[in-house]
Amino acid sequence: MSDGLIWVDPGGPFGLVPRALYHRIVEPNEQNLVPQSLTCLLVRSEGQNILIDNGLGDKLDEKGASNWGLERPTGGLVDGLQTLGLSPEDIDLVIDTHLHSDHCGGNTTLIEGEIQPAYPNAKYVVQRMEWADASHPDARTRATYFVENFNPLIEAGRMRLLHGDEQITEHVRCVMTPGHTRGHQAVILQSGDWTGMFVSDMATFSVHMARTGWVTAFDVEPLENIRTKRRWQKWALEREAWLFFIHDPRNPVAQLSEESGRMATVAVEEAQPLIDSLPIPQQPAG
Repeated sequence: MSDGLIWVDPGGPFGLVPRALYHRIVEPNEQNLVPQSLTCLLVRSEGQNILIDNGLGDKLDEKGASNWGLERPTGGLVDGLQTLGLSPEDIDLVIDTHLHSDHCGGNTTLIEGEIQPAYPNAKYVVQRMEWADASHPDARTRATYFVENFNPLIEAGRMRLLHGDEQITEHVRCVMTPGHTRGHQAVILQSGDWTGMFVSDMATFSVHMARTGWVTAFDVEPLENIRTKRRWQKWALEREAWLFFIHDPRNPVAQLSEESGRMATVAVEEAQPLIDSLPIPQQPAG
């Protein structure tokens, strides 16, 4: 499910990767911007509707939306819920992989000038370490950690803080994946012999999962991110896991493959019905 698309400077997602390499994956437009999706995941398990990440939400003013280059050609996340016959009141649990605003801005909403939970009947979960860092941002992180996205939930007793890996339901497990932030978590999905992972910002684009040394300018601990990816690359290969990428608009669901020691991500054909409704960026010629 989509909360839209944003357009960002490629120096963010690609860091020190030369343009000669990343332009094979995505070519910047005339404004030197590349598209990133805000693709969230709705999971049904044990009678619960579980939402994993929720995009930027609806609290941005016109300037804020413009700064993100935000586009919503198919509507926002709540519109996506409505196409499934659901409303925000039907969400039972929200899992925040981390508290950067493009992942959790939709946690809360403005109602008559007051910040309220956007999903009024839901509990929220995030890692305690992530909440601690978000509550005490530094010069680098204060532009993406905003207390209005999480403090009202803490104060209302609606957000539970996790202490590392935790089984949420029979089918859903949160696992620590540090590097992008110290408290970043991914979400493992299991049903019978099928395994998936909502990767979140362990790998911004699917190519980041295959090319271990490609780290973003946003990773606060890039060497830790590399170590984390190495661990989960092996895991994904062994299980032929479906990998869900929040920011990759052209390859949002993929599997990792390896040949002669070189890894690649391959689109999952069986996932096409899941992603048919996702917006595809209309990129001007560069």
